[in-house]
Order: sequence, then structure tokens, then C-alpha cells
Amino acid sequence: MAKDFGTPAFFIDEADFRERAIGWNNALRDEFGSHTGTVYYAAKAFISVAVAQWIKDCGIGIDVCTGGELAVALAGGIDPGKIEVHGNNKSLSEIDKAVSVGVKTIVIDSLHEIDRVAAMARKYKKVQGVMLRLTPGIQAHTHESISTAHEDVKFGFSIASGAAWVAVEAVLAHPELELRGFHSHIGSQIFGTESFQLAADRLIALLAKYRDSYGKELPELDLGGGYGIAYLPEDETLEPGEVMPALRSAVTAACEKHKLSIPTISIEPGRAIVGPTTFTLYEVGTTKDVVLENGATRRYISVDGGMSDNIRPSLYDAQYHAVIAQRSSTTKPISSRVVGKHCETGDIVIRDIALPADIAPGDLIAIPATGAYGRSMASNYNHVPRPPVIAVNNGKARVIVRRENEEDLLALDVKE
Repeated sequence: MAKDFGTPAFFIDEADFRERAIGWNNALRDEFGSHTGTVYYAAKAFISVAVAQWIKDCGIGIDVCTGGELAVALAGGIDPGKIEVHGNNKSLSEIDKAVSVGVKTIVIDSLHEIDRVAAMARKYKKVQGVMLRLTPGIQAHTHESISTAHEDVKFGFSIASGAAWVAVEAVLAHPELELRGFHSHIGSQIFGTESFQLAADRLIALLAKYRDSYGKELPELDLGGGYGIAYLPEDETLEPGEVMPALRSAVTAACEKHKLSIPTISIEPGRAIVGPTTFTLYEVGTTKDVVLENGATRRYISVDGGMSDNIRPSLYDAQYHAVIAQRSSTTKPISSRVVGKHCETGDIVIRDIALPADIAPGDLIAIPATGAYGRSMASNYNHVPRPPVIAVNNGKARVIVRRENEEDLLALDVKE
């Protein structure tokens, strides 16, 4: 594959992607039955036209948070009725596009947005379905940069402060908007189910307040995503069969406590679907042994990519595993650090890993579980072209996102 497609490159297992998407969908249906809403694939993890087509084939929906992601979803043939639009600062043009094409739901994140969505709905003479993104006041056990449900965060309306109820009343003042229910997303790469259960309980309490105030029940509840996956050999992925029964139990108990009907339940797995399906393949360019202050030696292994194709280790200390891909080695492992080719000390792919001492220029290194937020967060830092994405299925490989070249890098420059 390195010979055919070059390095660095992302290789995605199409069958694995489809199996995971269908697995989450089946688990939701198995637990919630007639109360099943939609599995929305979180496009921010990774999206392309081909992936959007797979999502369509699997019968699930998609969650987009920019106009660009919406454009890719539509280009892939996804029915707008299965599209949910997120974002804490949607532009007028993004809202216009979403309403005009008929997306099912716009998740509202600020009071300003309520008026803007209502104005676009009037423009197109529609009643737009909306949900309110709420902040349930939960400190999810994950890195601060990907924890999104505590009070001091840019997303959503706080339940505890009363901002959520102010937003409810503001939406109801617009006949062009149909409030379908509440939404929360507590963070990313979360293990265990307690935080999801607590979020469900707090959102359902607000559904009960709505019922008591207006004499009717809101029909939908979206409990977001953020389910953790294995990046290291000792990690365990949070599987659908563990998450969905816990959510069903929490939702059922909360609804019984408040004497509410169970709403339709939707979820938003992104990383949990695409993350494990993909690995990145690099070629070693140089190695260098560095003597540390304590007298120990560390091997620096430089690869032909780095923070331009995987910014996560630099952003929030994400950890990965690696193996030599094209050969086996019986050489004793030594303390190593896998680094990129960019002009930054922080351009580290794997900070600490034991790799064979005979690793040398020309060796191929494979890093698994890079399907989420690798290619989607990739940049052209140092004017490095972004890698391709290669789909592998039934023993055949094909390019679904081509490698950038120098012409692409120069294409946006305006010459005098």
C-alpha cells in the first residue's frame, strides 16, 4: 500500500465503518424500540463524499456543524430529513442553507440564533424543527479541551442558571419554530456510562418542567455522543451493548419518576464509528539518539508526517500506539519518541513508546485508531500537502480523498 499510494496516508476499512454504524443503530433500536430516534454520525470526526454515501447506505443520519460539512453530506446524497445542524456560531448563510434544503433539526446554541433561525423560516415560509442544546452541569472525566457539559464552557444553555428556561420561552415566542426537545453533549473520549446517565436525568427533569408549564410533552431527546475508543493496547472501547442499556435504564427511571412518556432517543457517535476503522502509515526518515539528563538514552524517530495530519497529541496530549508495519523484529525494544517533520518542538506523534532498536530509515510505521480527528483536523502547516484517504474493502483499495500537491498549495494565492 505504501508503494501504491505513498506515505503518509490514512487507510480506512470500509466494512468495519459500516459494521460499526449499523451496530450503533441496532443497539439503539434494541433498547428503545418504538422510542428509537436517529443515530446521527458526527461528521466532525471525519467526513468525505464517500463516507456520506456509506452513511446513507447504512440508514443512519448525520450531524453537521458547518456549512462545509452540510455541503459534503448533501453531495453524498444524504436525505436532509436525516440531517441535524449544530454549531455555537452558525452564520446567516449557514442557517439559510440549512432551512432552505429542509434539514430535520437545527440545534440552537444561543438566544441570537433563535431570532436568526426564525427569520430564515419566515423567509422560506416553513416551520423549522429545533432543539435546544443544554448544559447539564456535568464534569465529564476527560481532557478539559474536549469536556463540554460543565458550566464554564462555550456550548449550550445552562440548566442550573435558568438560561435554558429563558431559551425555551424565547423559542415558543416564534410560531415559525417547532421546539422538538432538548440536546446535550457532555464531551468526548468518555469511558463509563455514569455521566451520560446523569445528563439524561437532568434533561428529563426539564422536560417535566415543560410539561407542567405548558400541558404537553416534548417528543425528542438527543443525548449526544463522546463514547471512548481504545487508542492503546490496554484501553477498552465503550461498546454499544454497554452504553445503550445504561441509557435506557436511566431514561426509563427518570421518566417514571416524573410521570413522563419516554421520548424518542437519538445519539451522535462519531469517533466510536470511524476512529477504530483507520490507521495512518508513515515512513521513517531519520533516527537520532539523545542522552537525557539522567543518563538514559531516547531514540527520536522522525516520520514523514506529524502535527499536520494528527494535531491531537499537541492539542490535548492524546496518546497513540505504533508498530513497524512491513517487517517483524526480534530486537530488544528501546525508549523511543515518534516525531514529525515540522519546525516545532511540540510536533510529537507519540511521546513515549518502546520500539525495536533496529528501526531505521525506510521502515514503515503504522499508527492505529486515527480515523477520528486526524484527517479532519489536518492542516498545511509548513506548506505540507495533506495526506490521502484510502478505502480498503474486499481486498481492494481505492482513493476516496486524494493527496494534495504543490499546485493545491499555490491555488489560493492571488498573483499581482
